[in-house]
Amino acid sequence: MKACLCKAPGQASDLVIENLPDPKPAEGEVLVRVKACALNFFDTLIIQGKYQYKPEMPFSPGAEFAGVVEAIGEGVSEFAAGDRVMGYIRWGAARELVIATEDDLVRLPDGISFEDAAGLTVTYGTTLHAFRDRAKLTSGETVAVLGASGGVGQAAVEIALLMGAQVIACASSEEKLAFARRLGAQETLDYSKLPLKETLKTMTNGEGVDVVYDPVGGGLSEQALRATAWEGRYLVVGFAAGDIPKIPLNLVMLKGCDVQGVFWGEAVVRDPEGHRENMAQLLDWVADGTLKPHVHAVYPLEEIATALTEIAERKVQGKIILTP
Repeated sequence: MKACLCKAPGQASDLVIENLPDPKPAEGEVLVRVKACALNFFDTLIIQGKYQYKPEMPFSPGAEFAGVVEAIGEGVSEFAAGDRVMGYIRWGAARELVIATEDDLVRLPDGISFEDAAGLTVTYGTTLHAFRDRAKLTSGETVAVLGASGGVGQAAVEIALLMGAQVIACASSEEKLAFARRLGAQETLDYSKLPLKETLKTMTNGEGVDVVYDPVGGGLSEQALRATAWEGRYLVVGFAAGDIPKIPLNLVMLKGCDVQGVFWGEAVVRDPEGHRENMAQLLDWVADGTLKPHVHAVYPLEEIATALTEIAERKVQGKIILTP
């Protein structure tokens, strides 16, 4: 099989494509032929050794994928050869064949494309977990989404709207905000030109927003927390800006608000049933047309360096998909 390999911590340009022996599933394992693999911002970090997961070298980046079951190991009962599936394995999906467990996989309905399904698990799974399981978002609440045109930001705009929220999409350029408006965001805010806290307060008649969805971090985080409403919820999703902010805890006390961590990768392990329920909801939305994942671009596996560079340079609106 053909595989992208990271052999030492470095940049996307250091990745190599090599032919490896086809793996065989052991007991309890499922061998999947990958039809589409999605890339995420954390893939740009994991190849540099800067992510919380540090796999043994060499490894393949890529955490989420969709494909067809090629073979099953002894003891596997949920899947059979020929089944369409989608899955999440933290890393290792940027190759033609992957080994997964039954818990890693979700059955994929016939009407959903591999490209759409490959990019659903991480960004949309993270976001539905954030809003449904952590923030307990309810219809009619106001949500401010930072980094609204990126992978998780786009998902946050779409899912918050599906859950009945009023969405304020926040980003750093008019082009990115135009994309968020096409997704359905009712209001937008360019934080490269306007102060985030004061503008969010003005847009909510001084009340503040009920939920902040923050995958950006850096200097925006404290401003966003200061813009929350009484008993608001601030969702810590990631740190795309590169800096982990230090938040004054007196703000949490004075606002009676909650700062909630969103560590979806660990939640999947600790609550697999909840993960399956969330994935079923996402697939239902895609199947009935109410959720339409935006694929920014599709690259062949050999062009993974170009794809990761686009993500690192913040040029991506939606998901980047590889086709091995």
